[in-house]
Amino acid sequence: MIPGPIEFEPEVMDAMCVPTPSHVAPDFIESFGHSLEMMKLVWMCPSGQPFVVAGTGTLAMDIAGSNLIEPGDCAMVISTGYFGHRFANLLRRYGANVTLLTAPVGDIVPLEEIEAALKKKKYKLMTSTHVDTSTAVMNDPKPIGVLGKKYDVLTILDGVCSVAGEEIQQEAWGIDVVLTASQKAIGVPPGLAMLVVSPKAMSVWKNRSQPVGNYYADWENWLPIMDAYLQRKPSYFGTPAVNLILALEKSLQLILKEGMEQRIERHRKVGHAFREGLKSLGLKIIPLNDGAAANTLSAPWFPENVQGSALISGILDEGVIVAGGLLPEIKTSYFRVGHMGMVGKNEVVTTLKAIETSLIKQGLRLENDACLKTALEIL
Repeated sequence: MIPGPIEFEPEVMDAMCVPTPSHVAPDFIESFGHSLEMMKLVWMCPSGQPFVVAGTGTLAMDIAGSNLIEPGDCAMVISTGYFGHRFANLLRRYGANVTLLTAPVGDIVPLEEIEAALKKKKYKLMTSTHVDTSTAVMNDPKPIGVLGKKYDVLTILDGVCSVAGEEIQQEAWGIDVVLTASQKAIGVPPGLAMLVVSPKAMSVWKNRSQPVGNYYADWENWLPIMDAYLQRKPSYFGTPAVNLILALEKSLQLILKEGMEQRIERHRKVGHAFREGLKSLGLKIIPLNDGAAANTLSAPWFPENVQGSALISGILDEGVIVAGGLLPEIKTSYFRVGHMGMVGKNEVVTTLKAIETSLIKQGLRLENDACLKTALEIL
């Protein structure tokens, strides 16, 4: 129950666990092309250009930043945690003049503050993190997309912990780049960096005055590959992670079979049930209100007079693995629980019971199974 790698559907693992095919075999070409087409449906961006490259979510960030930033460009980073600050550092590597808007822990940056910054000077792009995995704080990308259009600024959404788990309508909301990694709500083992890029962002890239400062990430190298697979033709720049792409095709098929609206609603219900279960145990979460709370993971504070490491160890004794804190300034004060992808009623109940049992072992007096009743009423 960590926020990635998550548990994966058996059908996805079956699709992956086959003898490794050639990257130019006809069956694999069909699988890769089909996966790229389905990405447009999951991202809800029919005019977008999909990219799938072997790598992590950080590589997806690097691909977006390196292709769209040139030295001296102004970039705004809207940060709600660890990964917002990572994006700021990344953009600086490519010569960007970065304005960092940072929210207090558990909160989001107000739209008024974002717009005030946009009025002061011209920015080439701005980034935001849909769900920051370090804090479980969720931004609303839609109004940020509106501001991007209003001020003619490219918008990049870090959707590593949100794509296929939280609502994203990339094209309708005017988001230029939405990026993610395979091991979270997309439901594929780690190893794929994934992006869908708007025509506007592709046009900005094509009109660069300087070469991209990252050879591996350069769309000049990857765009012909993606186009070839979409046309069901063989091509080569770097060997793709063929088994992972076979798994990706199966996972995207399962996601679309469930239906995007139904899938997002299921994650909302699971997230709400889990948060309410935590509240019934007396646990507070980092997000300051439900509107800023992610549905793909939760980040509860350790209760007073409870040793965090002992609590996590006790949860493990009950057969459930959760993650420790990540944000440096509060790292030892909280823990994180992922509930995305295939997670449903059974996983929620098992995890809440494990937390309850561990808290009782730590000396807390709790009403037995009250958290389960609370969660099950919602589910």
